[in-house]
Amino acid sequence: MNPVAVDLMGGDSGPAVIVEGVLEALDSTGGEIVVVGTEEACHPLAGDARVRVVHASEEILMSDDPATAPRRKRDASMVVGATLLKEQQVSALITFGNSGAAMATALVKVGRIRGVARPAITVELPVPGTTSTIMLDAGANTEVTPAWLHQFAVMGSVFCAARLNIDRPRVGLLSIGEEPGKGNALVKETYKLLVDEPSINFLGNVEGRDIMSDRVDVVVTDGFTGNIVLKSLEGAAHLFAQAILAALSLGDDGVLDLALPKLLPLWNQMTPDDTGAAALLGVNGLFLIGHGASNARAVASGIRNARQLAQADVVGTIRRLEGSAGE
Repeated sequence: MNPVAVDLMGGDSGPAVIVEGVLEALDSTGGEIVVVGTEEACHPLAGDARVRVVHASEEILMSDDPATAPRRKRDASMVVGATLLKEQQVSALITFGNSGAAMATALVKVGRIRGVARPAITVELPVPGTTSTIMLDAGANTEVTPAWLHQFAVMGSVFCAARLNIDRPRVGLLSIGEEPGKGNALVKETYKLLVDEPSINFLGNVEGRDIMSDRVDVVVTDGFTGNIVLKSLEGAAHLFAQAILAALSLGDDGVLDLALPKLLPLWNQMTPDDTGAAALLGVNGLFLIGHGASNARAVASGIRNARQLAQADVVGTIRRLEGSAGE
C-alpha cells in the first residue's frame, strides 16, 4: 500500500504541531509517511528515513477565497498533495487547512467518482459506551436532492463498515419524527429511495436524540443541517464539561481531585482526537480534512485512520457500487 500524505501547512498552530503528530504516528505504527510543505516546515523531518519530503512553495491561507485558491496557488501544499493522490503516489491525503479550499482542491485536482453527484463530509461522532455514529453530510452541500442523500447513505454505510468494522451498519435518515410520513419534501422523497436500496440496512427515519445513542450507526442529512448538528454537539459537550468541573470545584476540598480520575476515561471516549479527520466521500481518492485546531494526538489519529480506510479500499468499494448502479 502506498504511504499516507500529510499537508503540513494550514493548521491553526502552524506546522510544528502537525510535525509532532506525524512523528507520533510513525513511532506508534511505523511505515512511511509523505509530508508536503515549505522547506522550512519540512526541515524538522528532513533526514528521517521514515519520511518522504515533497516541497511546496505556497500555502492556502484561511483568508484565501476557497473557490479560486487551488487554481491561483498551484504550488500550494494542499494542491501538490492532491496531485500526488490523483497520480496514486499516495493512498490518502490529510490536510488541516482551509476546509472550503480543500473541497475545491479535491474536486479540481482529484475529481469525483463516476456516478457520484456530490462529495459529502463524513464525521465520526464518539458515543460513550458504544461505537461512534457516522454522520454525513457535515457541511459540504447546504442544498441537496433526494438522489444525493441516497448516495450519501450508500457511501456512509461503506465508510462505517470499514472504519468501525460493523457488518451491515444501520442507516437512518434524520427527520423530525420516526414515522415514514414525517419530515419535509426532501426527507419524504429520500425515504422512498432508501427503502428500496438493497446495499444498505435502512432503519427509517431517526431523530436528533438518536444521533448520540446506540440505535443507529449512520445518520444521513444535508450539509446545512449536519453542520448545525455537529457544532451544536461540540458546544454542548464543552458546556457540560465546564459545568461539571465548576460544580465539583464548589464542593468540599479534594472532591475535584477524587472525581477527575473517574471523569477522564469518559472524556477520552468523547474527545474527537481519536478520529483526527473527516473523510470527503465521493472523491476519486481518499481525501481527509482535519480541524485546524487539531493537536498532535488528533493528527496521529488521522494518519492511522487514513491507513485503515485505505487498506479497506473504501474508495474502491464506493466506485464499484456506483458503477454497478449506473449500469
